[in-house]
Amino acid sequence: MIIYSHCLLLCLGACTTVNIRHLTFRLLQVYVTTVRCGSISEAARQLHLTQPTVSQQLKRLSEAVGSPLLEHHAQRLTMTATGQALYQASRDVLGRFDDFADQLSDLQHGSKGRFSIALVNTAQYVLPRLLGPFSQAFPDVDVTVHIGNRRQVLARFERQEDDLYVFSHPPALAHAVAARFMRNPLVAIAAADHPLAQHSTMTMEQLLSERLLLREPGSATRMLLESWLQEHGLTMQKTLQMASNEAIRVGVAANMGVAVLSEHVLPHEHPDLVVLPVQGLPIESHWQFIVRNDQRLPQSAQRFLHYVHDHLSHWIEPRFVCNELDTLLNAYPTFPLRG
Repeated sequence: MIIYSHCLLLCLGACTTVNIRHLTFRLLQVYVTTVRCGSISEAARQLHLTQPTVSQQLKRLSEAVGSPLLEHHAQRLTMTATGQALYQASRDVLGRFDDFADQLSDLQHGSKGRFSIALVNTAQYVLPRLLGPFSQAFPDVDVTVHIGNRRQVLARFERQEDDLYVFSHPPALAHAVAARFMRNPLVAIAAADHPLAQHSTMTMEQLLSERLLLREPGSATRMLLESWLQEHGLTMQKTLQMASNEAIRVGVAANMGVAVLSEHVLPHEHPDLVVLPVQGLPIESHWQFIVRNDQRLPQSAQRFLHYVHDHLSHWIEPRFVCNELDTLLNAYPTFPLRG
């Protein structure tokens, strides 16, 4: 199948040796998959092809463009400037065909589609409250969820691997558009039998005199806490780094120390833990949806954002709702909703 794309022609028009008729749909798929995987062997595995076949198709694509597309760097394939332009155009072309398939499915079988969402670890405690009702209302929409720490999700954002992203501390990038949808207060917790649990009020200095259980450097919760402490001229003293929010929660319950965590990490009933009345807390933060303004947003992802906007107060406790999704929705058409 031969693909003719105005976007592709514009991006590659400067290369006079380009033979557009050689840029087939399959070659673009192989190229995008290879870039996402970062290796020919992994791309071959995902595409159910042999490594020599993938290598040959990449060579054909490079010859058609008339310029190198990929180069090895630190044992990983990276894109050249021409390769980056082709990657952007290829994603757009393939994405438009996905939208066309979704539109046909809508006409023939009802509402269908697919999108990918990446979220930082702590957000896994809140996103199911949104994705569950949406999936019931739109059972034919296929949602892929990726969960990782902030560094991992930022890397996915840079590689444009997903359609939507959820951060509590969004990346400060020109091509990132953010919209808050939910409050994410950070509270101090201790074991129910901890001496501090008997206080009716306390200062942050009193809390910092205890061992503080922390996530890894770069996590959003730790960044917000460190920023808050710096603003108030305070520093952490005794600390212990732990790998996950669950580990911190269990550690606090076992009297390994105290912690400052998102309130959403706590279960509805937590008899082994108490929220401490620390002056100045909770630290205010928000969950935010992020999209790239240099990347197409699938119709199914747009539909999800519209659905969240219209139903958020049904799924989330009123004190946590902060619906500012109009920032994102104004850029996309409204879809008819059902369910």
